[in-house]
Amino acid sequence: MKSGKNCPFCVLNQDEEQKIIFENETCRYIQKKKEQTILEGSGLIIPKNHVQTVFDLSEQEWKDTRDLMQKAKRLLDEAYAPDGYSVGWNTGEVGGQSIPHAHLHIIPRFTDEPYAGKGIRHWIKQPENKRPKK
Repeated sequence: MKSGKNCPFCVLNQDEEQKIIFENETCRYIQKKKEQTILEGSGLIIPKNHVQTVFDLSEQEWKDTRDLMQKAKRLLDEAYAPDGYSVGWNTGEVGGQSIPHAHLHIIPRFTDEPYAGKGIRHWIKQPENKRPKK
């Protein structure tokens, strides 16, 4: 298994707030304690191998990601009864990826939150985000 010695997703015990909820052969579903304050129930699916982006996942990592996504949804539906979900990958620094290890965000959404109805593309499709003409 490839790992990055300074990667917080390869060495989960570097951050005592990260907790493995589920895992399978190639991936883990984790939650981070401090994220629960605002994004209640949110978590990440991460490959065990140090895979930099979603585009680098193996076929088995894709299958195992789907498996954990379904398990996480069942857990979150039961524990929080969300009204919807935002699910997504950030890839590359410009795409919002702050840790260079592929990770899928699973975020329960609720009708009573201030940004209800605003999905993962809301912010990037605003007129002020239009690229300058060359």
